[in-house]
Amino acid sequence: MTRTVGQVRADVEEASRWLAGRVVRTPVLRSAVIDERAGARVLLKAENLQDGGSYKMRGALRAVGRLAAAGHTGVIAQSTGNHAVAVALAARQHGLAATVVLPVDAASTKVDRARAAGARVVFAGTTVDERVAVANGLSDESGHPVVDAYDHPDVIAGQGTASLELIEDAERAGTPLDVLVVPVGGGGGVAGASLAAAGSGIEVYGVEPVGCDSLARSLAAGVRVPVAPAPSIADGLRPSCVGELPFAIVRDTLRGVVRVDDDEIAAAFRLILTELKVLAEPSGAAGLAGALRLPPAGDRQRTVGVVLTGGNVEAALVARLMASRSADRAAEEGAAA
Repeated sequence: MTRTVGQVRADVEEASRWLAGRVVRTPVLRSAVIDERAGARVLLKAENLQDGGSYKMRGALRAVGRLAAAGHTGVIAQSTGNHAVAVALAARQHGLAATVVLPVDAASTKVDRARAAGARVVFAGTTVDERVAVANGLSDESGHPVVDAYDHPDVIAGQGTASLELIEDAERAGTPLDVLVVPVGGGGGVAGASLAAAGSGIEVYGVEPVGCDSLARSLAAGVRVPVAPAPSIADGLRPSCVGELPFAIVRDTLRGVVRVDDDEIAAAFRLILTELKVLAEPSGAAGLAGALRLPPAGDRQRTVGVVLTGGNVEAALVARLMASRSADRAAEEGAAA
């Protein structure tokens, strides 16, 4: 990786040193049932247990911390939820004002978390373009900088520290990673993962919901390709286009992108809840759904790392996804009888 794309692995390592003691070093979880399903040793980085409920806290804290050190008194962010929550929390830690722009259909859990962190919440349409326009307008009015959810070097480096920790913990456990899998929205997380894995020989895969596959289409075309995002239970993975900086980082380093549908994401969500006993949001569970779709490695058991990116999920959605599985089981038992 060269400086022509703005970042190298050293940026992630520097961010990791700065974030030490400022964020939770989340545990790595494993389940024999998941290993069997995947045909691999699967290590899951539980960023759903991170402050703010997602790995977005890492990038937000790194970016906001540097802005605070530079003398800024406030920040602005737009996202579907997790990044906004993280920026609000980071701003509160540094004594900065925060304004976050959310879609009108944002999950109430994420809206409530942003407000509880002291942020002013502004609603703007349902698309990323609408939110970006409002965020930029607010920035022009206030003079406060926008902390972009994925097209920001400090955010990418911060997000990459989750993958770096997973790589380090796997090595310490004597099970070094062969593969690293990260869900993809705007691409900041998978770009950070690619930087963290640079020079290690680890294959990095992104995971996108079917119909929300801007990165996959962009890699095939060689240029960024916007999409009209399809409906998905993974609300955090629905931007219309992969970010410019993330695409520049991953275009020549990513091993591939796995597309998963809602049924696969829901199945992974239930597997995480029942086998690992932790709650991940569908956007975070998409990483495991993608890992379960990877082709077999042959006779050798490989180690696959998955970043569970977040756990901010509506109670009603949890109930619906679990009830759906109960209904499926009842139908299966009825057919067997």
